[in-house]
Amino acid sequence: MGQGLGTVVVLDEETSMLSGIHGHQDIERVVYGKPAGAAVRAEAERLGAKRVFVTTSKSVAQSPLLADVVSALGNRHVGTYAGMTAHSPRPCVIEGAKLAREADADLVVSVGGGSAIDATKVMLIALWQNATRVEDLDAYRAGRPKEGAAPPSQAIRPPPEAIRMIAVPTTLSAAEFNAFAGITDSRYGIKESFGHPLIVPRVIVLDPAATLATPMDLMLSTGLKAVDHAVERLCSQQAHPFVTGTAVEALKLLARALPAHQTKPDDMETRLDLQFGMWLAIGAGTSGVGVGASHGIGHVLGAACHVPHGHTSCVMLPSVLRWNLPVNADRQRRVSEAFGKPDTPAADLVAGLVAALSLPRRLADVGVAKDRFREIAEKSMHDRAVLNNPRPIKEPAQVMEILELAA
Repeated sequence: MGQGLGTVVVLDEETSMLSGIHGHQDIERVVYGKPAGAAVRAEAERLGAKRVFVTTSKSVAQSPLLADVVSALGNRHVGTYAGMTAHSPRPCVIEGAKLAREADADLVVSVGGGSAIDATKVMLIALWQNATRVEDLDAYRAGRPKEGAAPPSQAIRPPPEAIRMIAVPTTLSAAEFNAFAGITDSRYGIKESFGHPLIVPRVIVLDPAATLATPMDLMLSTGLKAVDHAVERLCSQQAHPFVTGTAVEALKLLARALPAHQTKPDDMETRLDLQFGMWLAIGAGTSGVGVGASHGIGHVLGAACHVPHGHTSCVMLPSVLRWNLPVNADRQRRVSEAFGKPDTPAADLVAGLVAALSLPRRLADVGVAKDRFREIAEKSMHDRAVLNNPRPIKEPAQVMEILELAA
């Protein structure tokens, strides 16, 4: 979901100069290039945790990675919830919180992709607030979007010794690097934002070996999500030098490392480069520069149409770039320069990368037919990222134009 809490960038009407606040997440450290099990154990010891509860998905639960983490924790491990599913549905949040509460956990370790990590973040809120039913989460949703940012609910009141989490990501979605979470409310087929400064992990462990069991399609498509993080911020009208520096370096790494990973998946340095590219891509999120319509429409595609998280960027980003071109051509040129091809349109370069990685390119490729476009467009109008798009989106008909480009 992606930007720092309490941060915003505006253009001063009197001076025409950008002004804003760069927020820093409450992340104590990022451990990279070290085995996940040993790193988690060392961090649990440093934090004084005695009762560590683990969350993950069914697929990751069957991998050697989870066994290594649990084994390394030893008698600190008090339970595991392996029921996290795609798009972070509310029932997973409630069930995970119930089990962690019963285990009297004092630290949560989430091992998995963005859906597992996002659900675990909101698990923390459920634990703080003693939320035990799906409907209890209603009170803790983020507020109405304002200037691209959604303020966290004032009802969230963590206790003095609030339980926190460590994240061991297995994909490139970068959910672990921000203090918001996208949670699906299956009652209405929508994805909603939850946020609080303390739901961001205290520690993030970037172990390239943690991605070894991740299917190639998932690794590459979440890598495209990382490209989307960088591109949409680089193309924002509020982009400033911090955004430019992190996003450009992210794109340079990702544009090289994604094809290299596809060709030589056993190369661990390339996997680490992908993790660094993902980290840089999400780094601009704390600067107050939000994402745009590719992310916003993607949230709806995931919640309403069950399109995998990474695939939403594959099918939407080129079309959003084309639709936005009349208002940010100069900023899109930065994307082209980062790809090393300044004279090629950014939309063509992103679409070419998607094709080269054999990922889905059109909405039809992910099973979204035109008869869903109206529903998607109307639901997208409630997403803060759509409201933050560089070319203003005022009505569903404009979202329909973008969807037609992506059909």
